[in-house]
Amino acid sequence: MPKWKKLAHVVYQCSYHIVWTPKYRYRILEGDIAKMVEHKIKAVCEWKGIEILELNIRKDHVYMVATIPPRISISEAMGIIKGKTAIALFKGHTKLKEKPYWGNHFWSRGYCVTTIGMDEEKIRRYVKYQEEREKQEENNSKYYGLFESPDS
Repeated sequence: MPKWKKLAHVVYQCSYHIVWTPKYRYRILEGDIAKMVEHKIKAVCEWKGIEILELNIRKDHVYMVATIPPRISISEAMGIIKGKTAIALFKGHTKLKEKPYWGNHFWSRGYCVTTIGMDEEKIRRYVKYQEEREKQEENNSKYYGLFESPDS
């Protein structure tokens, strides 16, 4: 059963599986660089109210499962995470900037994202049969009319 989150005017469960890579898929995410990336991702997510459920940094890609509030789009969240981590990496590891192929961009342009949520088939059935269910409940409920009796 998914965990539901609450904000002032919304109850939500928006979880995503996200994968992204360094530019040219270089196998560079190890040692101090991996630690810095992990630390910065966690800091940015805490700042933006994004809950990290799982985070796994491999040499050439990052896996993350996170719950993102509906006020933040997935593209906005990824832009902030990738941007802030790249800035921190270039400041903390000046040797990265020496290589001409980075071009001030540490991460590749895209990312892969899938939603993680409730059972799609269950939701489809709920939506499809909702009208029938309401009619059935209406017929089964007691009649509470003011002017007519249930026998008429």
